[in-house]
Amino acid sequence: MNTPIPFLQPGDLIAMVAPAKSIEKELVLNAAAFFESKGYLVEIGAHCTGEFNYFSGTDEERTADFQQAIDHPKVKAIICARGGYGSVRILDRLNWAAFLREPKWIVGFSDITVFHQHIQCFNLPSIHATMPLNFGENTAAALNSMLAALEGRNLEYEIESSPANKLGQAEGILLGGNLSIIHGLIGTDAQPDYTDSILFIEDLAEQLYHLDRMFYTLAKAGILDKIKGLIVGGMTDMKDTQVPFGQTVEELILSHFQYRKIPIVFNFPAGHISDNRAMIFGKKVEINVTPNLVYFRSFAL
Repeated sequence: MNTPIPFLQPGDLIAMVAPAKSIEKELVLNAAAFFESKGYLVEIGAHCTGEFNYFSGTDEERTADFQQAIDHPKVKAIICARGGYGSVRILDRLNWAAFLREPKWIVGFSDITVFHQHIQCFNLPSIHATMPLNFGENTAAALNSMLAALEGRNLEYEIESSPANKLGQAEGILLGGNLSIIHGLIGTDAQPDYTDSILFIEDLAEQLYHLDRMFYTLAKAGILDKIKGLIVGGMTDMKDTQVPFGQTVEELILSHFQYRKIPIVFNFPAGHISDNRAMIFGKKVEINVTPNLVYFRSFAL
């Protein structure tokens, strides 16, 4: 049986690292001040505000920061400062032994899906939530939900139902993250078991034809036949070709579920949007999709 991850209490130590793209120092310091205002201690990785070409540091430097946060006995949560690209470059450099002995919360989204997927293979939870890069533009609900997830408070959302939704109820372990990252890890040792799960996806600035291609890959890999429900978050700034693809995002996705009878939620408040609500991957959730409202709630760990 896996060791449960303790929820945070004021006075606990949070580590902030930048495992991928570089980030402005001011944004990191503002995020540290935010957590300190809530009663937490914050330790900023040595290279969190650094810069090495596209990245916040060399692969070795970014690995060292993340490893120190994993191994630090007093760190209770690791906040990833931003995404971009780079997490996969350090994934296999990390030693996860201390994490498996005493797991801690890893928080982030977008490129941080690399770590979420890896952790899902351990059957341990992690938190899909906003990051310091976005704190200044996030809604209060997004920031409060991140704290609620870290502190073990209920995550229950009621959102307006999209006309494109497929109605129904489902329960399952919540898995997923950024669709492009999920797609890139199919067939690798970082692909979790999607059997009887609720799959969450979001993405940014993808071509519609590539979205279609990714869904064909999910289908060919058997993933779409394994899941009990689909939650579609922000599909932000999707691109179309000069000759239009001919379908909206909703129409495209629904075309892959013509003979798959599961509830589907569109426009869920999570992803590359200001109202980026927190969710705990690796935790059982329930969705109830009705004509007027969608109800989402987490179960106790």
